[in-house]
Amino acid sequence: MARVKRGFKRRRRTNKIFKAASGYRERRGNTYRRAVEQVHRSWAYAYAHRKQNKRNFRALWIARINAACRMLGTKYSVLIHAMSTAGVAVDRKILADIAVHDPKGFTRFVQSVGIATAAA
Repeated sequence: MARVKRGFKRRRRTNKIFKAASGYRERRGNTYRRAVEQVHRSWAYAYAHRKQNKRNFRALWIARINAACRMLGTKYSVLIHAMSTAGVAVDRKILADIAVHDPKGFTRFVQSVGIATAAA
């Protein structure tokens, strides 16, 4: 059987790791073994934080909707319940954007769902 030295494949693999580790300090960026450890850890953190980012944005949207609801004299939970019973399918991202950038539109939206507002 012929001898395989893995020159091309290994070089491509190491270059991929070093490219991902560019900008890391000290041995993490210029030693292959340490770079592999750090890059794999970085990929794990990136995966986890992509999920965490979704949770954080959802919490932000809920806080914004709740603040806009409180200014109208109602609560977030009441609005969401009214939306579900009315069959309105507007997600929290769009609703929060309306609440921040178009308060009058948000007021009309809340009234159209069937909630009497204090500001009306």
